[in-house]
Amino acid sequence: MGTVVLVIDIGTQSLRASLVDSEKGIVLFAQEKYKEPYFSKRKDYAEQEPDFYLETLSKATHSLKEQDSTLFSQAKAMVLVAFRDTAVILDENKKPIRPSILWCDQRTAKIKNQHNLRFYEKLLFRLVGMGDAAKFNSKRTASFWIQENEPENWKRMRYYTPLTGYFNYRITGNLVVSSADCIGHYPINFKKGRWYPSWHPKISVFGIPLKSLPPLIEPGKILGYVTKEFSDFSGIPEGLPLYASGSDKSCETFGNGAIDPSVASISLGTACSIDVVSSKYKEPEAFLPSYQTPYPGSYDYEVQIYRGLWMIRWFYEQFGLTDQDEARREGLTVEEFLDKKIASILPGSDGLVLQPYWGPGLKRPNAKGSIIGFSSAHTRFHLYRAIIEGIGFALREGLDEIVRKTHRIPDHIVVSGGGSHSDLYLSILADIFGIEVRKAVYTEMTTLGGAMSLFLAMHVFSSPKEAAQKFSRTTKVFLPDKKNHQIYDLLYKDVYRKLYPALKEIYFNCKEFYNLVNEE
Repeated sequence: MGTVVLVIDIGTQSLRASLVDSEKGIVLFAQEKYKEPYFSKRKDYAEQEPDFYLETLSKATHSLKEQDSTLFSQAKAMVLVAFRDTAVILDENKKPIRPSILWCDQRTAKIKNQHNLRFYEKLLFRLVGMGDAAKFNSKRTASFWIQENEPENWKRMRYYTPLTGYFNYRITGNLVVSSADCIGHYPINFKKGRWYPSWHPKISVFGIPLKSLPPLIEPGKILGYVTKEFSDFSGIPEGLPLYASGSDKSCETFGNGAIDPSVASISLGTACSIDVVSSKYKEPEAFLPSYQTPYPGSYDYEVQIYRGLWMIRWFYEQFGLTDQDEARREGLTVEEFLDKKIASILPGSDGLVLQPYWGPGLKRPNAKGSIIGFSSAHTRFHLYRAIIEGIGFALREGLDEIVRKTHRIPDHIVVSGGGSHSDLYLSILADIFGIEVRKAVYTEMTTLGGAMSLFLAMHVFSSPKEAAQKFSRTTKVFLPDKKNHQIYDLLYKDVYRKLYPALKEIYFNCKEFYNLVNEE
């Protein structure tokens, strides 16, 4: 037996606790699915109590202990990985003031006339063509919404921390956070791993007082040790060291063995992303930062599709009522049933092309989703396939942007996440990219990536390469079909890539319409 560590992986829909052995991999596992992942006053809101996740964590760790108390007691250290872009506001006693606004929440602040920006900052952002992006980022920052709508809560706010910062405090008594785990609406310089100084324009964009932000700890360093109070609550041994790691996607990328530009990692989850790692700091897209990896010395170039496989659920909830019934009769999941239905549809969905901007991104804040090419021959199954292909096109567009910075086309792509269950999805991705695609050994590689970062910090492995050689495994290989790739290449270059430039002005008009209709 090798070194055993405890990994807590907190997702949006469930929490996973694992014991990972440096020789054998995952040796003990417990998962707690949330009965209510979030609650909301409106359909576009999503909130959850921060302590809800800690209560779920306690259930999972006690489950591990019940499975094998001897093995559980042998854990030498622990690491915690959680979903991103979710903050907690705390009072002077470090108690949560209100539920956390989750990353998938769609509320926006008003911020009329960009009153949050100083004059020279407005001018600067306009000069570099990022005026809309700066405004979009501000409107999507929870701090501004709270200031506008709950001023009494904002007055009580003393600490503003990423969710993991609060977890670190509850576990160790130290309110600190990893510099590789502040992804989202925070004023952080990822290249240097420090908060931006007060004079920097990004301070105004996010509207968070510097004095309220927690100290940053470099990945691989110890955040603190499990307190007696948390040990009594969770069953985790008192004094166990908690190490700083990275974000969920960066740990998943590491778990997939993407440690240099020769390998790309795709996460097919609620939000989809494509990631490439490099030792050099560059922005994968203009003004979009690359993130620190869960170990020092490298950066994760990531492009995210905000509404990724969420769109699959959106499709069958809106159009697939009969499909869900038929799937149940055949003993299949609705995704498996739909895969059967679209397998016979030719690549390109008979000319139906979809742009998956159901949730806009930083680069194109005014964008909306669009579908073109409908004819009387199309069915709802063509639409379903077009969604999968549209996500693939968006991921390829992301990789194209990254390759411009790395000057290196990856040799292959490793895919993980819930969507990697489907061989059809992975085959379509191989055809769209024209690159070999490999299926990760587990759908959830975040846990393994978190463990790998911990073993590196503990010097069990001497390098990221050694860790990847030990843990990063794939099960199936999908080679691109030459004819299918030619079809997708034509659609991607001559249709998909031209959609946004052609619709840019129309998207802006749609935004003006929305603002007018929703004006209070």
